[in-house]
Amino acid sequence: MITIQNSRFRVAINEVGAELTHFVDQATGRDLIWNNDLWPKHAPVLFPAIGRSNEDSYLIDGQKFDMPQHGFVSGLTFAVAKQTDSAVTLSARADDDTKKMYPFDFELQVTFSLTADGLNLKFEVKNHDTQDLSFSLGSHPAFNVPFSDGEQFTDYQVALTPAPQDLTHFEIVKTPNPFRSGKSLPVKNEDGVIGLNYPMFDDGLIILNAPGLEHVTLRSKTSGKSITLDVKDFDYVTLWTKEGANAPFLCIEPFNGLPDISGDLRELKTKEGNHHVAAGQTETMAYDIHVKD
Repeated sequence: MITIQNSRFRVAINEVGAELTHFVDQATGRDLIWNNDLWPKHAPVLFPAIGRSNEDSYLIDGQKFDMPQHGFVSGLTFAVAKQTDSAVTLSARADDDTKKMYPFDFELQVTFSLTADGLNLKFEVKNHDTQDLSFSLGSHPAFNVPFSDGEQFTDYQVALTPAPQDLTHFEIVKTPNPFRSGKSLPVKNEDGVIGLNYPMFDDGLIILNAPGLEHVTLRSKTSGKSITLDVKDFDYVTLWTKEGANAPFLCIEPFNGLPDISGDLRELKTKEGNHHVAAGQTETMAYDIHVKD
C-alpha cells in the first residue's frame, strides 16, 4: 500500500489495480472512500473494457478474445514510476498474459496528486504498438454516504453542471448480467438535480447521457457538505450503489466508453463509446475531486 499526504488529506493506494483505497480528511478523521465487505472494492480502474462484454469476449478481425468484466487492470500490480510526499504515478504495461486477452503493447499510467481541497486523478493511455489502440477507461470510486451521523441516503442529491436540458440514461437489462438494451430513458431531475433513493437503483447502474457535463456534485441537503468531481474529460458519468442492499455508499464513475448492448458481439474497433489512440501516441484524461465541509 502506498501513502501520500499533504496538510489536509492522507490517501492510501493499492499497487494492485492502482486502486484508491482510503481518502482521509485529517482534520476530521473522515474517510471519504468506502471500505466494507458488503462490496469488497473501493475505487477500481476499468480498462480496457467497461462492463461485461457479450459472451465475455470481443472480436479482432473475426477472432474472439476473452475479456473479463471491466477489463483486467484491477488485477495487475502497478510499478511506482514517480513519487513525492503528496503525489505518485503508477504504471502498468502489457505483458504476455495481457496480450492473450488484449493483443496490444499498451501502457497505463495513473497519477494521484493531492490538492488544497481534494485529489486529482490523471490517466495516461500510451500506445507503444504499431497499430491503433481501441479501449474504454473508467474510474469507479465509491463514496461513503451519509457524510455525517444522523443523516440518511435520502438526505443527499446529485447536482449536474451545466444542468442538462433533457437528461437521459441508458436502459440496463439483466440477462442475467447487466448490458445496455440500446434504448434511453428519462432521468427524474429538477434543473439538473437528482434526489437519491435506493429504489432508483433496483435495475442497476445509471449511466447518464449528458454531453458537455463539467461537474457532478454529491451533496447533503442538511449539512451542506459536498464532494464535486470535475468530469469534462469524460463522455459519461455513472451512478451506482449495490442493488437491494441499502448500502451507505454511492459510486460516481467517470466513463470514457460504454458496456455492450445485449447480443451485439462486435469488433473491438467499432465498440460504441471506445476511444482510440494512434500508434506511438498518448491520450490523457483527468478529473479532480473537491471536498467541501
